[in-house]
Amino acid sequence: MPGVGLPRVPFLDTSKLALCRLLEENYETILQEYRALVEDGKEDRFQSVTSLNYEAGWKTLVLFYNGHRIPKFPYHLCPVTTRILETVPIGGRIAGFNRQAPNSGIPLHTDGNNMWLTCQMGIQIPQGDDKAYIRVGPETRYWSNGKCLLYDTTFVHETRNDSLEEERIVLHVDFFNTLSMSDLEIKVMQYIYEIREKFLKAEGSTKVEAQIL
Repeated sequence: MPGVGLPRVPFLDTSKLALCRLLEENYETILQEYRALVEDGKEDRFQSVTSLNYEAGWKTLVLFYNGHRIPKFPYHLCPVTTRILETVPIGGRIAGFNRQAPNSGIPLHTDGNNMWLTCQMGIQIPQGDDKAYIRVGPETRYWSNGKCLLYDTTFVHETRNDSLEEERIVLHVDFFNTLSMSDLEIKVMQYIYEIREKFLKAEGSTKVEAQIL
């Protein structure tokens, strides 16, 4: 299956992916769109989306779930962010703004396959050097406003926000590994996940799906 035998390195070269260039070029606009979503005031859209989130201070303002848009979400408030994210085949996980609370972190964990890659761009990073970082395998990288990190979550990884006062916000997207998979492989996996989602809905939505959808 895709993900078996694909090249594995903890962090990948962001210059090889047009998504990273588009995000970085549009950082100021994306920042304003994030603020518009937060300041919309109708509801707190941040939520925990995996079992790791609940006690780790990490929540997500979800823009896409299982590769598709969310019904009734105010995409008119974030048109540029939405357009850029849709330039890649969003994977069967999430895309959105991740918020890490001060003095908190996600513990070491790993994901099951690398048919997905993860891209994160710093949106609001605590001031001061070396406050917010992610370790993937043996390598540690620090977030910066307007800069992307691209990594493989099959390596054990963890995050940390050592600021005692400031949250860490990043734009996060899981997408099918376009650097290593063929278009046909991606289309097949998208079809499989569409069938899986229909099955889950027929059986009754999972807790996360019920929260988001």
